Amino acid sequence: MTEARLRTFVALADTGSVRAAARRLYVTESAVSAAVAALTRDLGVPLVRKQGRGIGLTAAGTAYAGYARQVLGLLEEGRAAARGAADPGRGTLRLAAVTTAADQLLPELLASFRERWPEVELTLEVGPRRQVWSSLAAHEADLVLAGRPPAGAAATVLARRPNELVVVGAPDVAAGFDLARTPWVMREPGSGTRASADAYLAERETAPPRLVLGSNGAVVAGAAAGLGVALVSRDAVGAELEAGRLVVVGAPGMPLDRPWHAASGAAPTPTTLLFVRHLLDAPGWTPARAGSTATPTAAPG
Repeated sequence: MTEARLRTFVALADTGSVRAAARRLYVTESAVSAAVAALTRDLGVPLVRKQGRGIGLTAAGTAYAGYARQVLGLLEEGRAAARGAADPGRGTLRLAAVTTAADQLLPELLASFRERWPEVELTLEVGPRRQVWSSLAAHEADLVLAGRPPAGAAATVLARRPNELVVVGAPDVAAGFDLARTPWVMREPGSGTRASADAYLAERETAPPRLVLGSNGAVVAGAAAGLGVALVSRDAVGAELEAGRLVVVGAPGMPLDRPWHAASGAAPTPTTLLFVRHLLDAPGWTPARAGSTATPTAAPG
């Protein structure tokens, strides 16, 4: 049971196709088939089955894929820890961030960090809330920037930043706003702001018309075009508010306090702590409360 076989199996599980897995890994299709067959022999149970024109996982394969991802994530985390221990400024850092954080918070942070630490190997995964926290749980990310960690998540909060969610709309829509009748423009299920909007409306026992759009940019543009109101981070609409294309709607119970969190696993790598120290130099970021986090000052300056 080798790392290469595990990577091949996970690629097959993700793509559902021997051809697509081979293309992802830059190997032959026969190499993919051989690696999965070898894993099957090692485990003594079938991992895959034919499904239409592709490949599906058996119940055993589905169970094993979760463990395989964690093993691969731990191996990457171990490499990052070893490289970072030798020299944090030449280590690796795997960031995962929800879309708003990636769009609004990270560009300047990453640019200034790269200027200071150009030899750190950086990767960034951007996705909805569920995806980025799953990446942390599977050891596929070293640091997550998102809202509050899900209940029961094995996450160590290292830093926080204030974040207000506000209801915004075009000026004419805002002027006639009615909580029960004005349409709401929303992200897809799985988004943190979508979950907050759903909870907000449920608490008030109201069900206005909803228009689901697939990105933060589409939601903001839709609200500015007059399609309805939207619940968004104030960080995401600063330019629109300043230009008057959007205004804050006086909805009851608003704004909502939903701080940004920077969170790692139980043992953040030295390079992760190096980035957190840099993060804490940026406006608005503060260390997490004592007792809830590792100490980011452990990294060298």
